[in-house]
Amino acid sequence: MIELQIFKTEDAPELISKIKDKRALLQFAGPAYHFPLTREQLENDLDNENRFIFRIFDKTGQSAIGHAQIFLKENTFLLGRILIWDENNRGKGYGKKTVLELLQYGFNTFDRETAELNVYDWNTGAIECYKKVGFEIDPDVMNQVSIDDELWLSINMKISKNNFKSGKV
Repeated sequence: MIELQIFKTEDAPELISKIKDKRALLQFAGPAYHFPLTREQLENDLDNENRFIFRIFDKTGQSAIGHAQIFLKENTFLLGRILIWDENNRGKGYGKKTVLELLQYGFNTFDRETAELNVYDWNTGAIECYKKVGFEIDPDVMNQVSIDDELWLSINMKISKNNFKSGKV
């Protein structure tokens, strides 16, 4: 059983300690942060009134297991910076539960009809997780970033409030 808890400045060291290199940071946060991740970068997000930042807390184990954010856009809200820290916890449903909690929070809190997220096309585990929740790929929205002489393609996925609320997931 997980819950979203409000991320605070004092939570920054734990998150920072989980980001080991620039590739991990890019996968987690996209190109907005630069390595190494710092408290100041996180504080900038905390100061942004359009960002809602959470710790993913495992109530069974009584510990933080990850991080997630919602970014409020003009017509949608964007789920992002979702990270389950321990690779041993991946593939156990924590990601799906986290996305469902984020969607519940977003659709109940904001006057938006659509939620979206971006994910790198090689991250097939995450893409499958998002599809299970009901997200669909928007083929018209893609971006590329370059890292270590590689190009990473970011794809956009969306879900409507109606599809989420109707239980089509």
